[in-house]
Amino acid sequence: MTTTLKAFLASGLLLASSVATAETIERDICVFDIAGKVGPTMAAMQDWRTEAMNWGLDANLKVYTNESVVAEDLKAGVCDAALMTGIRARQFNTYAGTLDSIGAIPTMEHMKIALQVLAHPNSADKLTANSYEVMGIAPIGAAYIFVNDRRVNTLAKAAGKKVAVLDYDPTQAKLVAAAGATPVPSDITNFAGKFNNGVVDVIAAPLVAYNVLELYKGLEPDGGIIDYPLVQLSIQLIAKADRFPEEMAQTSREYFYNSLDQVLEQVEREASVVDDKWWVDIPAKDKQEYEVMMQDARDQMRNEGHYDPDMLDLLRKVRCKLNSSRAECTGG
Repeated sequence: MTTTLKAFLASGLLLASSVATAETIERDICVFDIAGKVGPTMAAMQDWRTEAMNWGLDANLKVYTNESVVAEDLKAGVCDAALMTGIRARQFNTYAGTLDSIGAIPTMEHMKIALQVLAHPNSADKLTANSYEVMGIAPIGAAYIFVNDRRVNTLAKAAGKKVAVLDYDPTQAKLVAAAGATPVPSDITNFAGKFNNGVVDVIAAPLVAYNVLELYKGLEPDGGIIDYPLVQLSIQLIAKADRFPEEMAQTSREYFYNSLDQVLEQVEREASVVDDKWWVDIPAKDKQEYEVMMQDARDQMRNEGHYDPDMLDLLRKVRCKLNSSRAECTGG
């Protein structure tokens, strides 16, 4: 091989190396995990970070145990992207945030279909709004009603009770007040403590919180978990749209969806530690009443601008796909 050819090839390799380096971007990703660095959410994001290196993204993960600070740091530009609950993320993208609307997703089977739709490139436009983009969505399980008195198993019996509501989600306070109960403004960092210490009588929480937040303390001795899921909760990766190439954002969304089975295994493991003695059955008639009530609540929240009508329509289609006999499905 001639010296000239060697030099040419060497320069080509150097050029290729410099191009690869230039294509790699470094970004700060803020992650809410109430358990901190050792939490399951942070562990899942470490796997995401490893995969993201293949997309040309060097992600610096910063863990937070206070979710409100995560959202504020995203707004302030401290984070290029931030992982938070879907309810908190609603302020950045109402469409994706409406995934966590009350009663809209009856089961995890429904949730899987919705997430498949949202991971498709055709949904990309709706996942970008107000300079923010949703780069991934994962389920964290259904939220159930935890009560410190298992006799409170109907809406009528909840009247007069103190109920913890997220202070940044106006829909919760309205729903609680409509049931005749007293909403007590709270956030993810203190609602469990209020329940465990008897400050509030009722909370809504996913089963994954039972162990990590020691909710069994608030259930003892006479409490219970109402065996009727109110809402399927999600976590969402919200990014500043101008900080990530669109192709990378789409690849991230698909990664989240393709990791769904692993996420569900973790959710099921956490839920399995709940002692069966806490479950409180409610009559089928009451469940039908709750379904009507939640439909009315979704309509009200849509009319007031809290829920996105397009997402509500998508979720209705998912419900009808799995059960065409529902009353809401007769109109097609």
